[in-house]
Amino acid sequence: MTQNEWRKAAEWPLTAAAALFLVAYAWQVIIEPGGRSLIVTDLAMWVIWALFLLDYVMNLALAPAPDRRRWFWRHLHELLVVVLPVFRPLRLLRLVSVLRVFDRAQEELLRGRIVVYAVGSSVLLVVVSGLAMLDLERNVPDATITTIGDSLWWAVVTITTVGYGDLAPVTVGGRFIAIGVMVGGIALLGTITASLASWFLERVSSDDDQARVDARANVERLSAEIAELRSLVVGLGSDAGSERPGGRAPDTRAP
Repeated sequence: MTQNEWRKAAEWPLTAAAALFLVAYAWQVIIEPGGRSLIVTDLAMWVIWALFLLDYVMNLALAPAPDRRRWFWRHLHELLVVVLPVFRPLRLLRLVSVLRVFDRAQEELLRGRIVVYAVGSSVLLVVVSGLAMLDLERNVPDATITTIGDSLWWAVVTITTVGYGDLAPVTVGGRFIAIGVMVGGIALLGTITASLASWFLERVSSDDDQARVDARANVERLSAEIAELRSLVVGLGSDAGSERPGGRAPDTRAP
């Protein structure tokens, strides 16, 4: 099996695992379960962790031998996601692959695919960063982000670069999450803005092109009508001359 074959085979199972992780992680962060519920969510998250660890090991093992070291350094973030618990919310980024369903539905609309990816990624970034921020901040002294509503509001304000300043992280991990949301927000909003601007320019250009086509068609139609009228006038003149003897017009000069 090659690395590409493994990635294709593991894509949807890992996406389903990420979706399950989102449910378990949200339940654990928002509800703060105890007893049997806590055991079930912890078990589910450990199983998902094992699946992501297996995916990383298989990708590393199936990487071409000459490029294995290069693959390791280029995918160091995947190792951090698997090894360090603080990066566990990043496993949810696997859900971005679900957006390929929309990609297949719009194969001929590149701009539509870009907007779908950008909007979907923005929503996912808001949810993931909100959950992660609440998980890190709510039990810290002097924290201002202590509820799911506060964390989602903070995520929306941050990703849109509004930055009211009413809510702010106080932990080191929370500030690193904030940096990631700021950078991701600028990139995603820039992509959406550029796509919309490109769409407007294309519509204006399309209208101008259609106006030129219509004007050219009108000119060609008028030219054809003038040519037809000219030929008709010439034909009438010829018919009038042929009705005189000898085909010549009478001499109207004075004797």
